[in-house]
Amino acid sequence: MIRTIIFDLGGVILTLDQSQAVRRFLALGLSDAEQRLDPYTQQGIFGDLEAGMIDAETFRQELGKLVGREVTFQECCHAWQGYAKELPQRNLDLLKRLKAEGYRLVLLSNTNPYMMEWVDSPRFDGKGHGIRYYMDACYLSFEMKVMKPDETFFRRVLMAEQISPSECLFVDDGPRNVAAASQVGLRTFCPANGADWTTEIYEYLQENAPLR
Repeated sequence: MIRTIIFDLGGVILTLDQSQAVRRFLALGLSDAEQRLDPYTQQGIFGDLEAGMIDAETFRQELGKLVGREVTFQECCHAWQGYAKELPQRNLDLLKRLKAEGYRLVLLSNTNPYMMEWVDSPRFDGKGHGIRYYMDACYLSFEMKVMKPDETFFRRVLMAEQISPSECLFVDDGPRNVAAASQVGLRTFCPANGADWTTEIYEYLQENAPLR
Protein backbone atom coordinates (compact mmCIF):
# COMPACT_ATOMS: atom_id res chain seq x y z
CA MET A 1 0.00 0.00 0.00
CA ILE A 2 1.33 3.43 -0.93
CA ARG A 3 1.41 5.52 2.23
CA THR A 4 3.86 8.27 1.23
CA ILE A 5 4.27 10.27 -1.97
CA ILE A 6 7.70 11.84 -2.44
CA PHE A 7 7.74 14.82 -4.79
CA ASP A 8 10.47 16.62 -6.64
CA LEU A 9 10.10 20.42 -6.68
CA GLY A 10 11.36 21.76 -10.01
CA GLY A 11 9.75 20.13 -13.03
CA VAL A 12 6.92 18.61 -10.98
CA ILE A 13 5.38 21.08 -8.54
CA LEU A 14 7.02 23.99 -10.36
CA THR A 15 7.46 24.21 -14.11
CA LEU A 16 11.15 24.81 -14.85
CA ASP A 17 12.59 27.29 -17.33
CA GLN A 18 16.35 26.85 -17.50
CA SER A 19 16.66 29.45 -20.27
CA GLN A 20 15.18 32.14 -18.02
CA ALA A 21 17.69 31.32 -15.28
CA VAL A 22 20.51 31.46 -17.82
CA ARG A 23 19.35 34.88 -19.02
CA ARG A 24 19.27 36.21 -15.47
CA PHE A 25 22.78 34.97 -14.67
CA LEU A 26 24.00 36.38 -17.99
CA ALA A 27 22.50 39.73 -16.96
CA LEU A 28 24.59 39.54 -13.77
CA GLY A 29 27.68 39.24 -15.96
CA LEU A 30 28.23 35.47 -15.93
CA SER A 31 29.22 35.04 -19.56
CA ASP A 32 29.33 31.22 -19.48
CA ALA A 33 26.04 30.81 -17.60
CA GLU A 34 24.66 28.36 -20.15
CA GLN A 35 27.59 26.00 -19.57
CA ARG A 36 27.38 26.28 -15.79
CA LEU A 37 23.63 25.74 -15.38
CA ASP A 38 21.98 22.36 -15.87
CA PRO A 39 18.29 21.39 -15.79
CA TYR A 40 18.85 18.69 -13.16
CA THR A 41 22.29 18.70 -11.48
CA GLN A 42 24.58 21.72 -11.15
CA GLN A 43 28.38 21.85 -11.37
CA GLY A 44 31.11 24.02 -9.84
CA ILE A 45 30.01 26.56 -7.22
CA PHE A 46 26.41 25.99 -8.36
CA GLY A 47 26.65 22.30 -7.54
CA ASP A 48 28.62 23.01 -4.38
CA LEU A 49 25.80 25.27 -3.17
CA GLU A 50 23.09 22.70 -3.84
CA ALA A 51 25.16 19.93 -2.27
CA GLY A 52 25.67 21.98 0.89
CA MET A 53 29.44 22.15 0.39
CA ILE A 54 29.33 25.95 0.52
CA ASP A 55 26.77 28.28 2.07
CA ALA A 56 24.80 31.08 0.44
CA GLU A 57 27.29 33.77 1.48
CA THR A 58 30.27 31.88 0.06
CA PHE A 59 28.38 31.36 -3.19
CA ARG A 60 27.60 35.07 -3.37
CA GLN A 61 31.25 35.94 -2.89
CA GLU A 62 32.48 33.37 -5.42
CA LEU A 63 29.90 34.46 -7.99
CA GLY A 64 31.13 38.01 -7.52
CA LYS A 65 34.66 36.87 -8.39
CA LEU A 66 33.38 35.19 -11.56
CA VAL A 67 31.47 38.25 -12.77
CA GLY A 68 34.06 40.78 -11.62
CA ARG A 69 31.88 42.73 -9.22
CA GLU A 70 30.07 42.26 -5.93
CA VAL A 71 26.58 40.81 -6.27
CA THR A 72 23.88 41.09 -3.64
CA PHE A 73 21.87 38.37 -1.94
CA GLN A 74 18.75 39.62 -3.72
CA GLU A 75 20.50 39.51 -7.11
CA CYS A 76 21.39 35.88 -6.45
CA CYS A 77 17.79 35.15 -5.43
CA HIS A 78 16.45 36.77 -8.59
CA ALA A 79 18.84 34.81 -10.81
CA TRP A 80 18.28 31.40 -9.18
CA GLN A 81 14.53 31.89 -9.03
CA GLY A 82 14.58 32.34 -12.78
CA TYR A 83 14.31 28.55 -12.89
CA ALA A 84 10.68 28.87 -11.79
CA LYS A 85 8.52 29.46 -14.83
CA GLU A 86 5.12 28.69 -13.34
CA LEU A 87 3.45 27.32 -10.23
CA PRO A 88 0.25 25.73 -11.57
CA GLN A 89 -2.67 26.05 -9.20
CA ARG A 90 -3.81 22.57 -10.24
CA ASN A 91 -0.69 21.12 -8.63
CA LEU A 92 -1.31 22.86 -5.33
CA ASP A 93 -4.96 21.81 -5.38
CA LEU A 94 -3.91 18.20 -5.97
CA LEU A 95 -1.43 18.29 -3.08
CA LYS A 96 -4.19 19.41 -0.74
CA ARG A 97 -6.48 16.70 -2.09
CA LEU A 98 -3.87 13.96 -1.61
CA LYS A 99 -3.31 15.10 1.96
CA ALA A 100 -7.04 14.99 2.61
CA GLU A 101 -7.10 11.45 1.22
CA GLY A 102 -4.59 10.39 3.86
CA TYR A 103 -1.28 10.30 2.00
CA ARG A 104 1.87 11.62 3.65
CA LEU A 105 3.50 14.13 1.30
CA VAL A 106 7.26 14.61 1.26
CA LEU A 107 9.45 16.97 -0.74
CA LEU A 108 12.85 15.66 -1.91
CA SER A 109 14.66 18.30 -3.92
CA ASN A 110 18.04 19.31 -5.28
CA THR A 111 17.83 22.98 -4.38
CA ASN A 112 19.54 25.84 -2.60
CA PRO A 113 18.92 28.68 -0.13
CA TYR A 114 18.28 31.23 -2.88
CA MET A 115 15.48 29.21 -4.43
CA MET A 116 14.05 28.35 -1.03
CA GLU A 117 14.01 32.06 -0.10
CA TRP A 118 10.84 32.16 -2.23
CA VAL A 119 9.61 28.56 -2.03
CA ASP A 120 9.71 28.53 1.78
CA SER A 121 8.07 31.95 2.13
CA PRO A 122 4.45 33.18 2.26
CA ARG A 123 4.99 34.56 -1.26
CA PHE A 124 5.22 31.06 -2.72
CA ASP A 125 1.58 30.39 -3.56
CA GLY A 126 0.39 34.00 -3.54
CA LYS A 127 -1.95 33.15 -0.67
CA GLY A 128 0.39 33.44 2.28
CA HIS A 129 1.69 29.87 2.25
CA GLY A 130 5.13 28.40 1.69
CA ILE A 131 5.82 24.88 0.46
CA ARG A 132 5.67 23.43 3.98
CA TYR A 133 1.96 24.22 4.10
CA TYR A 134 1.50 21.56 1.42
CA MET A 135 4.10 19.04 2.63
CA ASP A 136 4.44 16.92 5.75
CA ALA A 137 8.25 16.94 5.49
CA CYS A 138 10.94 18.52 3.31
CA TYR A 139 14.34 17.02 2.53
CA LEU A 140 16.57 19.51 0.72
CA SER A 141 19.91 18.70 -0.85
CA PHE A 142 21.79 21.68 0.58
CA GLU A 143 20.62 20.77 4.09
CA MET A 144 21.12 17.00 3.71
CA LYS A 145 24.49 17.55 1.94
CA VAL A 146 23.70 14.98 -0.73
CA MET A 147 22.09 15.28 -4.16
CA LYS A 148 19.95 13.15 -6.42
CA PRO A 149 20.61 10.81 -8.14
CA ASP A 150 22.83 9.60 -5.27
CA GLU A 151 20.97 6.65 -3.74
CA THR A 152 22.14 7.82 -0.31
CA PHE A 153 19.63 10.68 -0.52
CA PHE A 154 16.71 8.29 -0.96
CA ARG A 155 17.93 5.90 1.74
CA ARG A 156 18.31 8.71 4.25
CA VAL A 157 14.79 9.95 3.55
CA LEU A 158 13.37 6.45 3.94
CA MET A 159 15.21 6.07 7.23
CA ALA A 160 13.99 9.44 8.50
CA GLU A 161 10.42 8.63 7.49
CA GLN A 162 10.72 5.10 8.92
CA ILE A 163 8.94 3.63 5.93
CA SER A 164 9.55 0.83 3.45
CA PRO A 165 10.36 1.85 -0.16
CA SER A 166 7.49 -0.33 -1.36
CA GLU A 167 5.13 2.01 0.49
CA CYS A 168 6.35 5.09 -1.40
CA LEU A 169 5.71 6.64 -4.79
CA PHE A 170 8.47 8.95 -6.04
CA VAL A 171 7.47 11.63 -8.59
CA ASP A 172 10.33 13.33 -10.47
CA ASP A 173 10.80 14.68 -13.99
CA GLY A 174 14.45 13.54 -14.12
CA PRO A 175 14.97 10.06 -15.66
CA ARG A 176 18.29 9.58 -13.82
CA ASN A 177 16.66 10.42 -10.50
CA VAL A 178 13.79 8.04 -11.16
CA ALA A 179 16.20 5.26 -12.14
CA ALA A 180 18.16 5.74 -8.90
CA ALA A 181 14.96 5.70 -6.85
CA SER A 182 13.89 2.48 -8.55
CA GLN A 183 17.20 0.88 -7.55
CA VAL A 184 16.34 1.62 -3.93
CA GLY A 185 12.94 -0.03 -4.37
CA LEU A 186 10.69 2.99 -4.69
CA ARG A 187 7.76 2.96 -7.08
CA THR A 188 8.25 5.80 -9.53
CA PHE A 189 6.39 8.18 -11.82
CA CYS A 190 8.30 10.42 -14.27
CA PRO A 191 6.09 13.14 -15.76
CA ALA A 192 7.60 15.62 -18.20
CA ASN A 193 8.49 19.09 -16.97
CA GLY A 194 5.34 21.21 -17.10
CA ALA A 195 3.00 18.31 -17.85
CA ASP A 196 -0.36 18.05 -16.11
CA TRP A 197 0.25 14.97 -13.95
CA THR A 198 -2.62 15.59 -11.54
CA THR A 199 -4.91 12.95 -13.04
CA GLU A 200 -2.27 10.50 -14.24
CA ILE A 201 -0.79 10.12 -10.76
CA TYR A 202 -3.86 8.14 -9.72
CA GLU A 203 -2.90 5.45 -12.23
CA TYR A 204 0.15 4.88 -10.01
CA LEU A 205 -1.93 4.94 -6.82
CA GLN A 206 -5.15 3.16 -7.82
CA GLU A 207 -3.92 -0.30 -6.92
CA ASN A 208 -3.25 0.93 -3.41
CA ALA A 209 -6.19 2.32 -1.47
CA PRO A 210 -5.27 5.52 0.38
CA LEU A 211 -5.25 5.61 4.16
CA ARG A 212 -8.36 6.89 5.85
